[in-house]
Amino acid sequence: MNLKRTILLSLVLLLSACWAMAQYQSDQSQSSQAGAGASKTTVEAGLAGSEGSYSLTDKSGKTYQLTGNTAKMQAHVGHTVQVTGTAMSGANSSSTASQSGSMSGSADAQQTLAVTSFKHVSSSCSSAQ
Repeated sequence: MNLKRTILLSLVLLLSACWAMAQYQSDQSQSSQAGAGASKTTVEAGLAGSEGSYSLTDKSGKTYQLTGNTAKMQAHVGHTVQVTGTAMSGANSSSTASQSGSMSGSADAQQTLAVTSFKHVSSSCSSAQ
């Protein structure tokens, strides 16, 4: 009976270790797919756009083009929302910034935000376009 218990415990530990390793590898692959310029970001701003193409502009004027999990956002256009996701700058944003000088509204002001979650904050917003 004691040997059976030991074998059962060993199997449970082995399966737990395999599951943990699979989760770790999944997280690592998602991080590597996001790219070197990616970082986890939370933005609270007015939601603008239409089905399939949404954006947020924060208080500093930085615009985020939303991608990924945007299926439930249509009902919140024109509302203030809090969006969390992986922010990625465009590949040429640093060269664009150096070439544009002090021009406002240049391409480097827009980033892509791959949405992982969002939360409704208010039924109005001043930054929705």
